[in-house]
Amino acid sequence: MRFFHLSDLHLGKRLHEYSLREDQADILEKILEAVRRERPDAVLLSGDLYDKTMPSAESVQLLNLFLEALAAEHCPVLAIYGNHDSPERTAYGGGLFRKARIYVSPVFDGIVRYVTLEDSFGAVDFYLLPFLKPATVRSFFPDAAIESYTDAVRTVLEATRRTADPTHRKVLLAHQFVTGALRSDSEETVVGGLDNVDASVFEGFDYVALGHIHRPQNAGSERIRYSGSPLKYSFSEAEQEKSISLVTLGEQQADGMAALKVEELPLTPLHELRCLRGSYEELTARSFYAPLSLEDYYRITLTDESDVPGALQRLRTIYHNLMELAYDNRRTRTRMALGQQSRAESRTPEELFADFFRGQNGREMNPLEQKMLAQALAEREVDA
Repeated sequence: MRFFHLSDLHLGKRLHEYSLREDQADILEKILEAVRRERPDAVLLSGDLYDKTMPSAESVQLLNLFLEALAAEHCPVLAIYGNHDSPERTAYGGGLFRKARIYVSPVFDGIVRYVTLEDSFGAVDFYLLPFLKPATVRSFFPDAAIESYTDAVRTVLEATRRTADPTHRKVLLAHQFVTGALRSDSEETVVGGLDNVDASVFEGFDYVALGHIHRPQNAGSERIRYSGSPLKYSFSEAEQEKSISLVTLGEQQADGMAALKVEELPLTPLHELRCLRGSYEELTARSFYAPLSLEDYYRITLTDESDVPGALQRLRTIYHNLMELAYDNRRTRTRMALGQQSRAESRTPEELFADFFRGQNGREMNPLEQKMLAQALAEREVDA
């Protein structure tokens, strides 16, 4: 079975107040072209279909046109809601959608729904696990010890496995942050990494189609993967290559797991995100900008020691879609250093130790370590 794995469309997103509707419509059309060319057995959308829980009418129309086009190609769609989506709005009309073979995760009620598709090797069950928080899961599993995101997802998936058919291959759609994945600036984060989910909770699935992280990457295993967003949504992603993950799931092997192959189909945006750095004189020299695509989206950092009067407007006569302008010189570096010192003086012992721990260990503290730190600080205060 061959299927496309996509996520994080973020329809309706704006970048530095620039509308990306044209860019998003263009990339959806390119995805449709890939569907017509590759003829996958299904398209998976692993959450954050929209950028806001109350999407604009324009964004809803864009997704509607995309789903209609996929249905016209007789390509099943499996989708879940992410942390940016409204569960109720995303799940609306799910019963009608199923008739067009568009399967959307319902509002979570303690049960993970699945859709079964068939190929020459038998059945593949696609489990639709939407974005979950521990508090949501506790309400349906009151007897379980749920203190973290890992506990929450593990509890739900353990219940799911108890009723799963062991002779079927299993694919999971999920929208969570797996510990160790590399983030970008455009993703929402939880302080201290409390939203981390350990990859071990996904054991037993032939493939886990993740959403939430915008950089395409495996999460500890080739069977656990983020497809990444189809477009770049911050300048921290400027050097990333966006793609569709084309997954081929083969026959079950001797170890009980299906043969797996993952390919990346490159996606070319309508406008690239580009970061430029240099003096005003350097960046306005025709020899510098002549080879560039001047309609792309730009972030420019000027290195001039003095501010250039009207620099933003003057640079936009060359770089028409200049979204962000900054300075990097002695003055701004001194100001930044003073700001960092001031912030350090105002930070709590917990925040300072968390920074130290992260630097020493290359990861965030887990819930148990955070609890131990809180107890140690509490004991210090008592001793004092």
